[in-house]
Amino acid sequence: MAFNVYICGVGGQGIGLLAAVLAEAASRSGLEVRACDTHGLAQRGGVVSSHIRLGADALTPLVPERGADLVLALERLEALRGAAIYLKKGGKVIYYDAAWQPVSVRTGQASYPAAEEVRLAVAGFGGEALSTRFEDLPDPRMQNSALLGFVASLGAVPGVPAAAIEEVLKELLPPAVLADNLKAFAASG
Repeated sequence: MAFNVYICGVGGQGIGLLAAVLAEAASRSGLEVRACDTHGLAQRGGVVSSHIRLGADALTPLVPERGADLVLALERLEALRGAAIYLKKGGKVIYYDAAWQPVSVRTGQASYPAAEEVRLAVAGFGGEALSTRFEDLPDPRMQNSALLGFVASLGAVPGVPAAAIEEVLKELLPPAVLADNLKAFAASG
């Protein structure tokens, strides 16, 4: 049976790198991988998502609605949105607790969900929500490495060990930011 991962966030947060690292680590761990990315208005802070399906039963790259075993998000509201559409009963939502408030929230026309609201909503969908956050990140673009470390420490993707994820991070990140990203990865584990 396929293991389905839906990844979401806001443009500029590093969803593409997060997905590439996870997919490559899964492939190197001997899993069959199908993956694809979707980019909305990513350059303007719009939604970005990636689909990763692992296993021989995964014949297409898109995770079906209500078919995600795991929803990964780099933003609280996107975690809630991703869970509402993609999370299957018994699945997990793991997110980095960052807040990128849309215009409707900034103008007072809508409210932004608190972490407890996300937890309760995900429980209502039949899943579990877990979050992480680090105040000491030198750069918010390292949230993806911190989230990967948290995912690895939980063993949230069956068959993909932390060492495989770390190995791919070392290969894909530029030398100028590698050390800080590896610290973020290790700190969350």
